[in-house]
Amino acid sequence: MSEYYAKSSNSLSFEVTKDDQLIGKLTYRSWFTFNAELETLGHTFQIEPKGFWGTTIELKDQERVFLKFRMNWNGEIVIQTYFDGLKEGYLFKHRGIFKEAFVLTDQQGVELFVMKPHMKWSSMNYEYQITTTDHFETILNKEIVLINALHCANYYMSMMVAAIV
Repeated sequence: MSEYYAKSSNSLSFEVTKDDQLIGKLTYRSWFTFNAELETLGHTFQIEPKGFWGTTIELKDQERVFLKFRMNWNGEIVIQTYFDGLKEGYLFKHRGIFKEAFVLTDQQGVELFVMKPHMKWSSMNYEYQITTTDHFETILNKEIVLINALHCANYYMSMMVAAIV
């Protein structure tokens, strides 16, 4: 089991750390957009909506797609990864109302991590505490999956606010 922390300094960028070591960053280009950059392991990936409605989001390096996700009809986010020619599927879902959290599971429903958001009212920024399982720590490109899940949490919250308004 490991602990990761994602902290936002200005609502447009998040730094993800483990044991006070920076493992990656998620940076949005502007407010109200799903376009972002994911930086980890000395490499930068682009996150962009695809299609007319932008309902599928892709993580790319140049034109090569490594990951894509979309929200399904019941509010869960379906994630597909394409690392080293291997296709894997994950499910990212919201859990709870008063003690809310996000959970990532594999295709068999095995929980891989729990992500707990914390609103910092003084700065109006979110921070996340992410507790992973030992199984998650064995996943290929786990840092990319984890930082992308941070984008999924922000995407989920944006979609829920849009549905209310």
